[in-house]
Amino acid sequence: MTNNDILRRLRYTFNFNDSKMIALFQLADHQVTREQISNWLKKEDDPACQKCSDTHMALFLNGLINDKRGKKEGPQPEPEQRLTNNIIFRKLKIALNLQADDVLEILRLANLRVSKHELSAFFRKPGHLHYRVCKDQILRNFLTGLQHHFRKPEQGGNDSDQPG
Repeated sequence: MTNNDILRRLRYTFNFNDSKMIALFQLADHQVTREQISNWLKKEDDPACQKCSDTHMALFLNGLINDKRGKKEGPQPEPEQRLTNNIIFRKLKIALNLQADDVLEILRLANLRVSKHELSAFFRKPGHLHYRVCKDQILRNFLTGLQHHFRKPEQGGNDSDQPG
């Protein structure tokens, strides 16, 4: 998955408009323009599409953490220069204040079943014996599960887990 794909999916999942996207970057003490946001959100076949760098994606996720969990005192953490699916997954888990059971339920919404042990391996340090690389399929399913969890159903239905 590209950072652009992830950004588009998160924008859709949480129904963020351009102003909200810009505000999330500001929460990570970084300024972006509406044009930058627009170009990152364009499809890859659009000539105006620009690649969202790992640093910008890390800044966005740090801003999302600050927005959802509150900004910590002191200087903001330095954004990662190189992101992996594991780091993105961990940052989303932190931002949404999800426990292991919550993540497993979100993955189940995307019809993916993993054990708690498999899940914890994604959040370990890379040198750890039981560390496991988070493949695109896992992250894609997690993002799909987030959409099912946070988006209101398009056509009727009763979804009591929707945020108020």
